Amino acid sequence: MTDRSLAALGFADVPARQPLCYPGRPVTSPALLTGGELWPLEPAEGRLGSWPVPGPDGHRVPLDTALARLGAPAAGARTPVVAVGSNASPGQLHHKLSRLDDRYAVPMVPVDITGIAVGASAHIGRHGYVASAPFTAPRQRTALVVSWLDAGQLAAVDATEYPNYRRVLLPGADFPMVLPSGERLGGAYLYTGVRGVLRDPDGTAPLPGGGDQSALLTRLLAASDRLRALLGPDPRSWVRRASADPAVREAGTRAFRDEGWALPQAGFGDGAGEAGDGAEGPPGACDYDALSFLR
Repeated sequence: MTDRSLAALGFADVPARQPLCYPGRPVTSPALLTGGELWPLEPAEGRLGSWPVPGPDGHRVPLDTALARLGAPAAGARTPVVAVGSNASPGQLHHKLSRLDDRYAVPMVPVDITGIAVGASAHIGRHGYVASAPFTAPRQRTALVVSWLDAGQLAAVDATEYPNYRRVLLPGADFPMVLPSGERLGGAYLYTGVRGVLRDPDGTAPLPGGGDQSALLTRLLAASDRLRALLGPDPRSWVRRASADPAVREAGTRAFRDEGWALPQAGFGDGAGEAGDGAEGPPGACDYDALSFLR
C-alpha cells in the first residue's frame, strides 16, 4: 500500500516551526487531509460530498461516505475557507488541527478564483515571517486552495489568524470561483489582513506574496536602514529576532508603515457578511449556502 503520510509525499514542512519555508508546499490537486495523511480526491460533477476518494483498502467511495467512516461531518455541513498563505499547506494545517483532534479530516481543493491576488501582509507574524494577505485584482484569475472546515476546525484556524486577520464572506457572484470539476462555488470565506498589504518598495503596486520568504525578507532589508538595524543583516537573523520578541515584531510592523509601504485593503466584505470583531466570531456556513452551485 502506498505511504500517504505527509512526510512520504513531501508535505512535512511546517512554517510555524521553520519560518523561512513559509508558506509551505500547497496542494496542487484535490485531496483529503486526515490524521497526517493525504488522500487523492477525484473531481466529479455535482457537490463535493459526491466526489470519489480511495480508502486504505483501495476501494473508491464518495467523500461523504469516507468522512462518515471517520466520524467527521459531511462536506455540506462544513465552511469553505480560501487560503492565500500557509493554510494551503497540508503540513501547516496538520500542525494547527492535530492538536485539536488527531483524527481530523479536511477536504482541500485548488479553486480558480477571479478578483483576488496574493500580496504580503504589512505586519510581522509571531513566528517571525511576513505572511501573505489577499488584495483585490478585478481581472486576475488565481488558483487558491479552499479547505472545507467543520465548526471546531474553523474555530481553531480562526484563533491562529486573529487579531491580524479578519474573516469575510466572498460571494461567488462578485468573485467567481470555479472548481476542478467545472462547477462554480456560490461563495467562501477569506482571511483579509487588518494591517493592509505591503507596497513594492520600488513602486506603487502591492508587493507579491506567497513566494520565497528568504527572498522577500532580503528585499525588505535592502530597502530600509531601519529594518536592517532592527532585524538584519539577513533573513535568518530576521526570523530569529522577530520570533523571540513581540516588541521587535511590532517595531518592524511600525517600520513598514513609517516607510510608507502599508497599503490599506479595500473591496472585501462590502455586503458580504463581513465579520470578525464580535465576541462570537464570524458566522458559520449555515448563514450562507456557500456550497450552492451556480449553473
